[in-house]
Amino acid sequence: MYKSFSMELAGRTLTVDVNRVAKQANGAAFMHYGDTVVLSTATASDKPRDGIDFFPLSVEYEEKLYSVGKIPGGFNKREGKASENAILTSRVIDRPMRPLFPKDYRNDVTLNNMVMSVDPECRPELVAMLGAAIATCISDIPFDGPCAMTQVGMIDGEFIINPTQEQWKNGDLNLTVASTREKVIMIEAGANEIPEAKMIEAIYKAHEVNQTIIEFIDKIVAEVGKPKHEYTSCAVPAELFEEIKKIVTPEEMEEAVFTDDKQTREENIRVITEKLEEAFAENEEWLAILGEAVYQYQKKTVRKMILKDHKRPDGRQITQIRPLSAEIDLIPRVHGSAMFTRGQTQICNVCTLAPLSEQQKLDGLDENEVSKRYMHHYNFPSYSVGETKPSRGPGRREIGHGALAERALIPVLPSEAEFPYAIRTVSETFESNGSTSMASTCASCMSLMAAGVPIKKMVAGISCGLVTGETDDDFVLLTDIQGLEDFFGDMDFKVTGTTDGITAIQMDIKIHGLTRPIVEGAIARCREARLFIMDTCMKPAISEPRKEVGKYAPKIEQITIDPQKIGDVVGKQGKVINKIIEETGVKIDITDDGNVSVCGTDKDMIAKAIQIIKNIVTDIEAGQVLTGKVVRIMNFGAFVELAPNKDGMIHISKLSEKRVAKVEDVVNIGDEVTVKVIEIDKMGRINLSMKPSDLEAKPAEVKEEENKAE
Repeated sequence: MYKSFSMELAGRTLTVDVNRVAKQANGAAFMHYGDTVVLSTATASDKPRDGIDFFPLSVEYEEKLYSVGKIPGGFNKREGKASENAILTSRVIDRPMRPLFPKDYRNDVTLNNMVMSVDPECRPELVAMLGAAIATCISDIPFDGPCAMTQVGMIDGEFIINPTQEQWKNGDLNLTVASTREKVIMIEAGANEIPEAKMIEAIYKAHEVNQTIIEFIDKIVAEVGKPKHEYTSCAVPAELFEEIKKIVTPEEMEEAVFTDDKQTREENIRVITEKLEEAFAENEEWLAILGEAVYQYQKKTVRKMILKDHKRPDGRQITQIRPLSAEIDLIPRVHGSAMFTRGQTQICNVCTLAPLSEQQKLDGLDENEVSKRYMHHYNFPSYSVGETKPSRGPGRREIGHGALAERALIPVLPSEAEFPYAIRTVSETFESNGSTSMASTCASCMSLMAAGVPIKKMVAGISCGLVTGETDDDFVLLTDIQGLEDFFGDMDFKVTGTTDGITAIQMDIKIHGLTRPIVEGAIARCREARLFIMDTCMKPAISEPRKEVGKYAPKIEQITIDPQKIGDVVGKQGKVINKIIEETGVKIDITDDGNVSVCGTDKDMIAKAIQIIKNIVTDIEAGQVLTGKVVRIMNFGAFVELAPNKDGMIHISKLSEKRVAKVEDVVNIGDEVTVKVIEIDKMGRINLSMKPSDLEAKPAEVKEEENKAE
């Protein structure tokens, strides 16, 4: 039976309709927040998927452009593949919810969130996050919820709960926090150098709001929630573990996994696996799950040694960072390049500069955001982890890692007025063994500085891991986690920032939440580590941005003209501007408010193009000294093009101080000449002179001023 539930949330009404639409889904929540409408559904297969050792959860966030009154661009006129924002939103929904499903659950689950209407006052991403949690909670799918999410912005030092699109875009903080009843389970943030203490305050402000939402969800579940269905457990049988331990003792497994070389460890595990496969050759049931059993055995071994003995697989101390190195300019001819290495994680970043017209155009649900000036792209080829598989383009993980590094650096980028370039940085993963996104942040920062981008401050990033015991007080934080500690640990807490504060956070966990001491400890540990990385590794490689862009980078000069004169510069059907481009080889961009950007690699040609534009938009007056090209020669003189459609004439008597018998004795067609405007007659004809005495003579008004001064 159709039921509707409402609550007041951050000054607006949140309404959830249940059993109104999509009744065949396991759970469906028709969400209304202001005029934003999202349909969230949760569905699960009846049986587990065969032959997998992971939980097959799929989260979708569908942006329907009719929700903002748009028809999709392109030939097809229907929504295509998910936008970057849709992918990032799907990841934010996935990360807190995945750990709340049973670890031994192998049924396919899809959480679909379809945006049907967008109110700029109520961000659809937030509504989808809440809808996914509610749809799953009221369904019969096993789920250890409820969970809730809140977004926090900050303007002028004041927190804003669930900010509008405009506040989210222009504020100093973009924070999303997910919580269960007791603990924080996910943090995602972009920040304008927010101090650590202020960030922690914002996180727990959101956590408080989440508790009111959870109370609301509890009421919905109590009235319309379905009983959770039974499922086939895919847990590894305890008797298999016992048999494995008889063949491979805990001491042997510890010796196999505790090494600082990833390839050595993998070879050790391969040998152990082959030994067990041989032992269980006649037991097909156990052979089918042997890989998962060995994984779990490794996990228990690593966690026990870290938690009880504070012993890490590679022998490091709990707070110790792996060996660091950095260098710049390793790739010739690009605009900027840098490589950052931390242990067996290595990133090469390349920076490319271009005119602002090259910035990325966006076609999404936020009408205020139509372009993106800074783009960070992250690539993760299979060879970086010693594997072989074809490249199919960036997946969700690559897009997420690129967005995190991008978000980390945006607060320190110069404004368009200070640096009128579109900027793209690309992180190529050469080697991976833990937290390549944080290495990408460090490499990107150095690459930008090497390219001559005047960033305000240096940014670095690091990841902190976690291993927990039986109680909330029993935990160990690990600085700079490697891949094994990420796989077998409970948390991947990434923080980027400057010396003054945080610029980005991304937190993934595999447990049911973090206590406040863990959150505060991880943030403090990451600050200490990133300052160490900057001081000991990055600054010795490059301590500040170069004063100028590189030899092969485009040079951009800007001038401002009267908007009424834009048509004169462009010309009929673009003939004037195209002629300037053809003549100088530059690229010219003009905005509606009269800002003109001239881009090229030859400074002389840039200066020439700017001079031509100035000549076009400047009213020619007597006394001006100008440069132009000889375009026509007659017996009585030469005609000089001062600007497109603006010609003046040099009479033969004004070509030289001496008598000139023939015009061609002094100038020829195509010559660049410097001339002075002698007069503009009643018919508007411009008379010029090349005589040195005229060029050196000062205008009458200047002479008059000098006489007055004397």
